[in-house]
Amino acid sequence: MTSTFPHELLALRASIDNIDAALMHMLAERFRCTKAIGALKARQGLTASDPEREQSQIQRLRSLASTSGLDPDFAEKFLTFTIDEVIRHHRAAAAR
Repeated sequence: MTSTFPHELLALRASIDNIDAALMHMLAERFRCTKAIGALKARQGLTASDPEREQSQIQRLRSLASTSGLDPDFAEKFLTFTIDEVIRHHRAAAAR
């Protein structure tokens, strides 16, 4: 038996698919920028992490999330995961 979904559900899912695609493209661009930063830091002998910048970004994104109606704790977890990945890339660049 084949179930059919309401048009509204299908339309919302299509929107989610488009948003997910946009997020992937935006993350790819963000990582292109952080990769360049990692290479610059490696050339300049700078540390992979910048705790002051990281805390500033976390606070900024928590505020943006709150203003946008998004859970600030979720935003912080997402950014912390992203920062950890960036630092891993920076350390790898420094090791080369």
